[in-house]
Amino acid sequence: MAEYKLLLPSMGEGVMEATIITWLFNEGDNVKEDDSVVEIATDKVDSDVPTPVSGKIVKILKQKDEVAKVGEAIAILEIEGEGENTVSEEVKTEAPASAPDTETLKTIEEPLKTAASSSVEFSGDLYLSPLVKSIAQQENISETELKSIKGSGLEGRITKEDILAYVASRGSQPVQQAAPVQAASTPQPAVSAPAATIPVSAGDEIIPMDRMRKIIAENMVKAKQIAPHVTSFIETDVTNVVKWRNKNKAVFEKREGEKLTFMPIFVKAVVKAIQDFPMINVSVNGDNIIKKKNINIGMATALPDGNLIVPVIKNADQLSLSGLAKAINDLAYRARNKKLRPEDTQGATYTISNVGSFGNLMGTPIIPQPQVAILAIGAIVKKPAVLETADGDVIAIRNLMFMSHSYDHRVVDGSLGGMMLKHVHDYLENWDLNTEI
Repeated sequence: MAEYKLLLPSMGEGVMEATIITWLFNEGDNVKEDDSVVEIATDKVDSDVPTPVSGKIVKILKQKDEVAKVGEAIAILEIEGEGENTVSEEVKTEAPASAPDTETLKTIEEPLKTAASSSVEFSGDLYLSPLVKSIAQQENISETELKSIKGSGLEGRITKEDILAYVASRGSQPVQQAAPVQAASTPQPAVSAPAATIPVSAGDEIIPMDRMRKIIAENMVKAKQIAPHVTSFIETDVTNVVKWRNKNKAVFEKREGEKLTFMPIFVKAVVKAIQDFPMINVSVNGDNIIKKKNINIGMATALPDGNLIVPVIKNADQLSLSGLAKAINDLAYRARNKKLRPEDTQGATYTISNVGSFGNLMGTPIIPQPQVAILAIGAIVKKPAVLETADGDVIAIRNLMFMSHSYDHRVVDGSLGGMMLKHVHDYLENWDLNTEI
């Protein structure tokens, strides 16, 4: 028999670690190749880790609520054969050049299990993983100190090793106090909840936020802090779209085994409008504007537990209507069944939110960072409308829908944001009834 080290697999660009949620098997249990053995959580999504081999779990190395790095062993399996795999075929990581001593690690990491759900108050310009935040809170590291740490992670982010090394070198030095903050011309809202205690009356129920709701709350406040939002509205006649879908949905489902929803049509129209106005497909990095080559469409999806997640249709401009329908159905299904991979929620350059699926006529969506615009699509409603014909104006029953376009006024002015929305409107109103699927 041989030992096999099950390593935490790569989970996409920028994802360096994950928290163990729960083990699906116990020590001593036999597992088969491709069995999901553990549920993990990142800042983006919850997912399962399958085992690439069959064998028996002889030791679990990372327990519930502990954090593992990509490439780190999380369990040991006993498998048929000889020898021992000491490094994964898929992921190889090097140990940091210098690391704090074992006692420092123990002192810091033990309280993290209970600190994972604690709130941490740092400003929106600091990107910190949940683990780094927990360590900073446990060690009373001020925001000023955090800003002085040179991060070795992606885009200079502070990693676990960076902050542990800082704590080790800090030693018995007194905790550095945050410098007084000078008054700014525009007050900045705090990311955290107000300091005032909220009164609780008899009979009130206190419901702790789950991990995903905390992440959503933090990201939404940060998004509103960073980007000055402006929203434009337009009402669109989608009668042709409704007729075309009614004509093709049964044929498409019989041929492809897939549902034909309105979303592929909306995505196709948005992609065309982005190609008309590529400066809507950008991100802001300090004083620089990064113009994105790929068009990756985020698709806001409500989950059964009431939370929200945004899977991403990669290279949407390269997909046909049929390809979009399949990609959208696949992502929606996996999102609602907790089957998304972390990379499925990364890299969006523009997002669509279908508020109409809840019967809402319109909404004012919040722009996901680092994107600069988001489109909300309202419910399709039959209404009497005035139509211009060769014989004069007539009133007819039409399928109408509101769209609202929120954009970052730092880089998207009203003309660009409004013209982009008008082009989506035009593509939908003039939808060709002979479009092939």
